[in-house]
Amino acid sequence: MRVLLFLLDTVFFILVGAALLRGWLNTRRMRMSNQPGPFVIAITDWLVQPLRRWLPRPWAQANADWASWLAALLLSLAYAGLVHLAWGGALPGVQTVDFWLTVPLLALQWLLRTALQGLMVLLLVYAVLSWVQPYAPLHGTLGRLLEPLLAPVRRVIPTVGGVDLSVLLWLIALQVALMLLA
Repeated sequence: MRVLLFLLDTVFFILVGAALLRGWLNTRRMRMSNQPGPFVIAITDWLVQPLRRWLPRPWAQANADWASWLAALLLSLAYAGLVHLAWGGALPGVQTVDFWLTVPLLALQWLLRTALQGLMVLLLVYAVLSWVQPYAPLHGTLGRLLEPLLAPVRRVIPTVGGVDLSVLLWLIALQVALMLLA
């Protein structure tokens, strides 16, 4: 049973994370021809494109990529339903609760956890690339993607010995948020 849960976690983390990343890339108006754009499109197109046709035109053409956000939500609901069914309704730490209450709460927790963990991965890759290969194309893409988060922290906390501590502060804050979410 643990192997099944691990496989579900892995597959849905990649799918939900890709949908969230696609939504964020489109909201930031970034070109999808640069990495990780083609990978994200290849993984999520099967769900996002039909949702775009289904959404009302103002939502489909808005600044935010509502189809990608909705895809992440639907994938989270699917994950929560599968986990609920796999455990037979007896989720660890949860007493016997109705399916219609457990699944949305589990989906919301999963969506938040995936967003926080995905952001941690992006920040770690950005930090490592800034030390190892600062002129890599992916470093520029991640820089543009993470700038709205890092810029306010950079204004408050100065660099120490040429080291930008904004990524470290974000990683600590995200880890605390994950602890509170668990």
